[in-house]
Amino acid sequence: MEVGVTLSNELETQISEAFCIFDTHGDKYIDTRNVGNVLRFLGCVPTEKEVQDVVKATESVDYPGETHLIRFMTHVSQQLMDGKMHPSSSEELLAAFEILDPENKKFLTKEYFGKLMAEEGEPFTEEELEAMWPVAIDPITGNIPYTFYINQLRHKPNIYEIAEVVKEELAQAEKEKGKKPAVV
Repeated sequence: MEVGVTLSNELETQISEAFCIFDTHGDKYIDTRNVGNVLRFLGCVPTEKEVQDVVKATESVDYPGETHLIRFMTHVSQQLMDGKMHPSSSEELLAAFEILDPENKKFLTKEYFGKLMAEEGEPFTEEELEAMWPVAIDPITGNIPYTFYINQLRHKPNIYEIAEVVKEELAQAEKEKGKKPAVV
């Protein structure tokens, strides 16, 4: 994908591709209201505070309410390499669902799960719930078979694995830079 910005590694490529989906004008800027969408598209699971922290760190001084690709890519690359906004593991998700299913039915009803998602923890908006239902709900039963849903959530390549490889490559490059023999 041509983004008009020099990309140094796979992590920057993934971030820029996600960013450009929300760059409606093609000018390498997105509305700061889309920062959370880009992060979630990448596979991150930020809290609203973490989204606001990214907005604060990346918002353009010249164009308030806008975030530029380079600034976003630099900041988010570091956040990912530091393991920030990491999603829960499949095991953690399963344990949480099992707590919500004391009868061990292996599913939750749409009504029950929707009420929890809208009222507990960091509440989902109606729009977020509507976006979630097609992935979560079994079209035949109308329920959420949570083992299947967890697998649906985990199908995406893990951006954190890419970030770890890039972090190791950067550390190795720094190490090699320090080993260069002095020129006589």
